[in-house]
Amino acid sequence: MDVQPLMLQRLRKEYQPGKRVQLLEMADPYSKLEPGVKGTVRHIDDIGTIHVSWDTGSTLGIVYGVDKCLKIEQ
Repeated sequence: MDVQPLMLQRLRKEYQPGKRVQLLEMADPYSKLEPGVKGTVRHIDDIGTIHVSWDTGSTLGIVYGVDKCLKIEQ
């Protein structure tokens, strides 16, 4: 999925490094991450994947437009 430059800019502004997120849904059938797990955003790459350090120790990314997460207000 191609992410348009304006959408990528918006994602990077909304999900800045250090922001906390909670997983709502992940389409990866091999992932052991369960909905509700929380993590900290590390960065967003050029295709819009939100890279997260999950509290479980995983570092699996959230694929924009496929997986779903919730930004946790601090």
